[in-house]
Amino acid sequence: MILSDTIRGKELIHLIFDLLSSHTSIRRYKNKEISNEEIRKLISVAQHAASSHFVQAYSVIWVTDQQAKEKLGLLSKNKIQMETAGAVLVCCVDFQRLHIAGLMNDTKIVADSAENVLVGTADVAIFAQNLAIAAESNGYGICYIGGVRNNPAEISELLDLPDRVFPAFAMTIGVPDEKHEVKPRLPVEAILHENGYDSDKYHTLLPAYDKTMENYYATRESNQKSTNWTKSMADFLKVPRRTHMKDFLASRGFTWK
Repeated sequence: MILSDTIRGKELIHLIFDLLSSHTSIRRYKNKEISNEEIRKLISVAQHAASSHFVQAYSVIWVTDQQAKEKLGLLSKNKIQMETAGAVLVCCVDFQRLHIAGLMNDTKIVADSAENVLVGTADVAIFAQNLAIAAESNGYGICYIGGVRNNPAEISELLDLPDRVFPAFAMTIGVPDEKHEVKPRLPVEAILHENGYDSDKYHTLLPAYDKTMENYYATRESNQKSTNWTKSMADFLKVPRRTHMKDFLASRGFTWK
């Protein structure tokens, strides 16, 4: 009995590892809604993610209204995703609930420090990754959508977000209507440093990774292109992006004290 349990445990570990290693972003879905019960179950499971000091500084707006989905799709520049996904969720950093908790205890909380922006961002990201794993383990595909930060003020108005709350990203969930190859990740050696940071190894590791990515981009089934990782990252990061975010966050009450 103990041996059998051990075997089943090892099989489960392999299944979990395979699931985590098989993630791809899904942007086209089969236009099949996910039930209220299932969404609530996925959210409930995701809530068991770690949270700094247990502040749980996040909220999720489930967008079910079709007109709101369409407008959200336009504002985030992800029209097809929003309109075909089984569920559209906007994941927000939320200190409004904590503000009310403070008032209940005759306390005015400090929400607008740089540290608390980092805490809230980490909280919502860890929660969302739990949500992604829960959804994928049920056979759904997901995609994170940073595009909600293209027009955060308009999206905040659309979703009636109060002060001390801002949209960090959206997540679409649904039955996949496409299949992608898994992108090769950086080698572990590029991510893992022992006892101190080592920049020198990148001069060897990154050229090798570029060759891997060149082959991936050239041979994948769709959207083939001629580039590599360092070139695409250089192009992506050579200019500031979404520079409106600093002023937008200040308008929501996060002034980076």
